[in-house]
Amino acid sequence: MATFVDRVTLHASAGKGGDGCVSVHREKFKPLGGPDGGNGGRGGDIVLVVDPDVTTLLDFHHSPHRKSTDGKKGAGDFCNGPEGQDLILSVPNGTVVKDVNGNTIADLVGFGTRFMAAQGGKGGLGNAGLANSKRRAPGFALLGEPGEGRTLFLELKSVADIGLVGYPSAGKSSLIAAISAARPKIADYPFTTLVPNLGVVQAGDTRFTAADVPGLIPGASQGKGLGHEFLRHVERCAALVHVLDCATLETDRDPVKDFDVIEEELKEYGGLADRPRIIALNKIDLPDGKAMADMVQKTLEDRGFLVFQVSAASREGVQELIYAMAQIIQKVRKVQKEAQVARIVLRPIAVDDAGFEVIANKDGTFNITGDKPERWVKQTEFANAEAIGYLADRLASYGIEKELFKQGAKSGDEVRIGSGDEAVIFDWEPSIEAGAELLAGGPRGEDLRLSTPWRMDLLEDDIDQLSDDEIEMQWEYNVANPRNPRVDEDVR
Repeated sequence: MATFVDRVTLHASAGKGGDGCVSVHREKFKPLGGPDGGNGGRGGDIVLVVDPDVTTLLDFHHSPHRKSTDGKKGAGDFCNGPEGQDLILSVPNGTVVKDVNGNTIADLVGFGTRFMAAQGGKGGLGNAGLANSKRRAPGFALLGEPGEGRTLFLELKSVADIGLVGYPSAGKSSLIAAISAARPKIADYPFTTLVPNLGVVQAGDTRFTAADVPGLIPGASQGKGLGHEFLRHVERCAALVHVLDCATLETDRDPVKDFDVIEEELKEYGGLADRPRIIALNKIDLPDGKAMADMVQKTLEDRGFLVFQVSAASREGVQELIYAMAQIIQKVRKVQKEAQVARIVLRPIAVDDAGFEVIANKDGTFNITGDKPERWVKQTEFANAEAIGYLADRLASYGIEKELFKQGAKSGDEVRIGSGDEAVIFDWEPSIEAGAELLAGGPRGEDLRLSTPWRMDLLEDDIDQLSDDEIEMQWEYNVANPRNPRVDEDVR
């Protein structure tokens, strides 16, 4: 059974907002005291928090679906519904959050760092919140918004100062056990270590962490031998220690060749060229190991690297290696004076973004997409005619009606708001107060409202004329033509 998991999929479903309440205040001698329906409560959020007591993503591996509680419905007498409870999920330090497209949206570093994984839906307004000077007694309320649902990928990148890299069975696990209190699994076969092991090392007044990265092999940068699973744990390391096996029984290997192979894989993986390197020639407690270390030490030092001969089994040379690592960490910390903080990627909406899009389909229907229109539709109770009218007013004021006309929409055309199974389909009727009904069904590019003053001959029936009974009463008016109510300037 796995005890260490560093990549999981999280299906986060935030809570739904509570519905608004439709209520009218009533008391003795005052049966209709005005609307007093309260708002619905906000749905609970899902929040990721970096916890120092958590070192693995194992909990999400067993339970990938997480949901917070819903908000409650509002009540009369201006009582708002209770809010849903937020769901706090603990993650290890160094957790990277990615979306379904593989884009990094958050890099959580530092204990206590928080990230909103899914936001709860807003509560619907009650009829008291919808009342205004023109709508004094609304007979409807808004429904609560559904909570945000997101699929996220969580990856753990170990946060360590020193990363121990090398071939399988080079002695990395034995070395980290020698320099710290970590007790990883140690055996005489390759790939004994399948998960990174972290250990805290004390060198004088300097304390730092070291990570035993599972063995790398040729092709690890392309994913061979779980290469990507291992390599991402060295991305945050301030320095790398090459642990080279000087007593390998494989005839086609030697410490210099092993070093070149691992360096090539680190180069192919990318982003690690600027990290300081230290070379530890391990297993000098064996006669063949000591002879090999003496043979290759000069060659590696000529390349500009610090080289130490060590034995993880007998602890020979380990203390000198620890203090060399501590010196590098001290230099790095002086350069990095500012603490590493979480990185959260924000993608703001463009300034010229209308907030919605109207698409004219070939079959004569229209699709409307956008955050606000889709949200307003979800808030509407379609069993209430007054609520539907309120939705129509919101869509018209947002400019959607004008855009439909530009796209050639006519009265009765099918319009779809949203996408997928949650889309709402209706037959469109233009807003009356905007005068848009005069445009529906007319020729493209013409407006009957503009042609009226210039084509009076086509609109004679629309001229206001007096009836016979009204003509008899024209003695009250000083007009030249009793059939025309317009006052003659000469008669005035």
